[in-house]
Amino acid sequence: MKKLVSLMLSVLLIISLFSGCSGKQASSDVVKVGWIGSLTGDQAVWGISESSAVEMFFEEINNNGGLLGKKIEVVKYDTRGDGTEAVNAVRRLTGQDKVIAIIGPNSSGQAIPISSVLEEMKVPDIATVATNPKVTVVDGKVKPYNFRVCFIDPYQGAVAAGYAIDVLKFNKAAILYDVGDDYSQGLTQYFEETFTKKGGKIVAKEGFKSGDVDFRAQLTKIKDANPDVIFMPYFFKEVALSAKQARELGIKATFIGGDGWTSDQLISMAKDAIEGSYYVNHLDYNDPTVQDFKNKYKEKFGKDPELNGYLAYDACSMLVEAIKKANSFEGEKIKDALETVDIVGITGKLKIGKDSHNPEGKDAAIIKIENGALKFIEKYQVQ
Repeated sequence: MKKLVSLMLSVLLIISLFSGCSGKQASSDVVKVGWIGSLTGDQAVWGISESSAVEMFFEEINNNGGLLGKKIEVVKYDTRGDGTEAVNAVRRLTGQDKVIAIIGPNSSGQAIPISSVLEEMKVPDIATVATNPKVTVVDGKVKPYNFRVCFIDPYQGAVAAGYAIDVLKFNKAAILYDVGDDYSQGLTQYFEETFTKKGGKIVAKEGFKSGDVDFRAQLTKIKDANPDVIFMPYFFKEVALSAKQARELGIKATFIGGDGWTSDQLISMAKDAIEGSYYVNHLDYNDPTVQDFKNKYKEKFGKDPELNGYLAYDACSMLVEAIKKANSFEGEKIKDALETVDIVGITGKLKIGKDSHNPEGKDAAIIKIENGALKFIEKYQVQ
């Protein structure tokens, strides 16, 4: 009998201890938000900027009284730019750290494989600069817990086409693109569709393979078609080479491209050949809208933020808006609220599509190369 009483007391003690732990956690004044990204490796410069922006954002939230009466603790893990590490980090954040949501990662290669863990643990994630359509949608079905704050690759093509025909008033376009690159193909497809839908004509379409350095054969055919504008949806090194060769052949058409042009090296490599060209980017660092964030970041960390820092800051704004709408820290409710977010962030309008989990109709920044420098022209979205 004594043994039975002793056993029952032990059981009650254990139950009491667990109850005490649970009650303490439930009444905690702190909730956790996760961040994943590259703090080491080739992508570290972007990851560090993201991490710093997230830290700064929630520090401001906490200094202003917190969120729904709670302070926010940010838990960070380094993915080293690796998809497997990203999956492991999400498992730790959702299983061990019990975060309510995750910000990041910055690349599609890390964002795509974490979907199954997010669904299993019912924790939403907002990717920052992961532009591949498969981050949020696969086989026509939206991934329930994956969201993003950036626009996708195909959208850039549509923006470039819309700006070329509606604003610059060009009616004849040629396309030179990389046939072996998904990014280049995606932009090409949507440029062509949008340009022709708006009444423009594609007078030439020529391809090359990654690694090519001589584009003269394709450019000669393009010259014969006499386009007003040439769409170049590839990266800055090839842009510089092909632009210089086009000018050498006497082509006077305006060049236009996507965010693959973004590099300090573009102008130094292409020099006058790229003068007067346009490209689409997520934002412009001289845009008045981003100056407040930019100045606060520089004051706190002693340097300017990278592009990722701006988008990470907007991802945090999206999350906070969803939590307020949900009036809850439960992952399922936050996920539902994220599908209804409609705010203006520092990088543009953030209206999340329920069937895409992308910021639909988000403004893109139109950049012009003028007098050997990058000039922000305006924010633009396809009509």
